[in-house]
Amino acid sequence: IINIIQKFSEALFKILLLGDSGVGKSCIILRYTEDTFSINLMNSIGVDFKLKNIEIEGKKIKLQIWDTAGEERFRTITTSYYKGAHAILIVFDITEKDSFEHVKNWVADIDKFAKQGVLRILVGNKCDLEKQRIISKEEANELAEKLGIKYIETSAKDTINIETLFVDTAKYLLSKQVNKSGNSNNIAGKNGIDLNNNNQTNR
Repeated sequence: IINIIQKFSEALFKILLLGDSGVGKSCIILRYTEDTFSINLMNSIGVDFKLKNIEIEGKKIKLQIWDTAGEERFRTITTSYYKGAHAILIVFDITEKDSFEHVKNWVADIDKFAKQGVLRILVGNKCDLEKQRIISKEEANELAEKLGIKYIETSAKDTINIETLFVDTAKYLLSKQVNKSGNSNNIAGKNGIDLNNNNQTNR
């Protein structure tokens, strides 16, 4: 299927979303790919993916966006999908402390199962629930800095930073593909997600 998809696009990027059950991974994907939102989505079982066609600087890009189950019983299934990912988005809920504390576990899985140098981004979802916020922006930024990755906050409900997250990720991946030396144009979203000047450690 991947060969068929690539035939009709100039680049195909696989983006994987990880995080605990209930943090809003499916909602983020549905908001971006179908511009829909529902608070009654069933928890994901195993893995699933959506396709999104975009155009960047005249190039046709196909994004294959993978949704993974956050429950422990599906962990063995989902880890098998890490290897082919070009980017991995680690999602937590800013109103739920456990999902934030579990980020380190997801990072450990990425270190173990993903390819070396995969792009990683920390995503704090549900930023529309500011009054219920438990994880501060400062705390999340501190963790991201410690991990050597970038941090962005999103809301699938209010469509905050959803486009920025995926488009900037795709731009960065395309720039790496086109210019292996890394001397690509600066890519920054409206709320400061700057993927070219990241501090990522290739592990």
